[in-house]
Amino acid sequence: MRINVFASMVAFAVGAVAIAVSAEGAQEDRSASFRQIELFGDVLSRIESDYVSDTDQAELIEAAIEGMLTSLDPHSAYHNPDAYEDLRVTTRGEYGGLGMEVVRREQYITIVSPIADTPAERAGLRTNDRIIAVDGEAIVGISVDEAVALMRGAVGDPVTITISRDQDDPFDVTLVRDTIPLRTVVTRIEEGVPYMRIAGFNERTTEMVQEGLTELRDEFGADLPGLIVDMRFNPGGLLDQAIGVTDVFLDGGEVVSTRTRDPRDTQRYNARPGDRLNGVPIVILINEGTASAAEIVAGALQDRERAELVGMTSFGKGSIQTIIPLRGGRDGALRLTTGRYYTPAGRSIQATGIVPDQQISAWALNDDAEADVPQIGSEADLDGALVNENGDERETTDLAAVEQPPADWPEDEDYQLHRAVEILTSAMETQQASLRP
Repeated sequence: MRINVFASMVAFAVGAVAIAVSAEGAQEDRSASFRQIELFGDVLSRIESDYVSDTDQAELIEAAIEGMLTSLDPHSAYHNPDAYEDLRVTTRGEYGGLGMEVVRREQYITIVSPIADTPAERAGLRTNDRIIAVDGEAIVGISVDEAVALMRGAVGDPVTITISRDQDDPFDVTLVRDTIPLRTVVTRIEEGVPYMRIAGFNERTTEMVQEGLTELRDEFGADLPGLIVDMRFNPGGLLDQAIGVTDVFLDGGEVVSTRTRDPRDTQRYNARPGDRLNGVPIVILINEGTASAAEIVAGALQDRERAELVGMTSFGKGSIQTIIPLRGGRDGALRLTTGRYYTPAGRSIQATGIVPDQQISAWALNDDAEADVPQIGSEADLDGALVNENGDERETTDLAAVEQPPADWPEDEDYQLHRAVEILTSAMETQQASLRP
């Protein structure tokens, strides 16, 4: 007992020393932080008092915050309150507005197309109509973002826009803002096979994938014999939606795992039982613009041998960002890199990307860097990009291993999609043949 008591006293003493050392270290860290903050205040004060022209303190501080975050990696950022609201609209998958796609042509905000069943379509607005004023305020010469900000607003609120159409006199149209869905999924039958385009991952993408499969089945008139999933130039989006979309095509098993700075903090995400397509062939189109959440889907379905990947090596963004609202969003939000993700096989695709099973280019390739072909960067090309923790680097494309369009292939036709249709058709025929008695 005495030994135990003594041991306990020693343990307490060691613990107390450790706590004291820890507290002292923390105090030193805080003191160092305060000195740096004091330095920041001195610099800010000197700029305000001595700079050659007047400055805006709020803009200076925002720029300092942005600089601090961008020094971490290319994906950490500060969103001011306006930018944070735009981000929320993008991820929410719907917004209060009028329902039309617009671009700026010359100095005019011009309607590309009104979206079906929205206030814009119901009001009879047409492609190429020019919007020259919003609520009596002229908007000729402003940017698309500024025009969109004027037209978006609370559902139920009216807004009057002035339209210039052909040679007619300008006229006013009053519309009531409605909920407008941001569609990230479109479907069609392409050369006789089901085709689904996934352009991003917002809060409704999994739901839209499920709806799209139902629409495709109705259009095809039978259970789908296969599917092309096109995720080229898909920049990603929400992690939970990437998991949800992958879950649609898997019958249980791991989808992805994530790790934070603490290696013990590993989260594994699994698919639920039940493959919506019952194992029919899937071909996924990827390219250098396929990033982040789209790479999670592609990587999982490749590792689980559920889909064949066709196209070019993906972007290579293997990190996860967390949106952290500041003072409830009143001061905007941080977009902070907080973890990395891994495919079911344990691969990190950070900086390397996912190499497709069949490398097929959309255009002719050659070794001439000055050649007139689209140049698409990768994660590894970004300043400050995280390195792959395994030391892996992006492989240089072996042109001899890449299938390219024939010399007479029309520039306005999609060679990768054409080949995806052929590959899927062949896979469907093989599966059908294997099922025959």
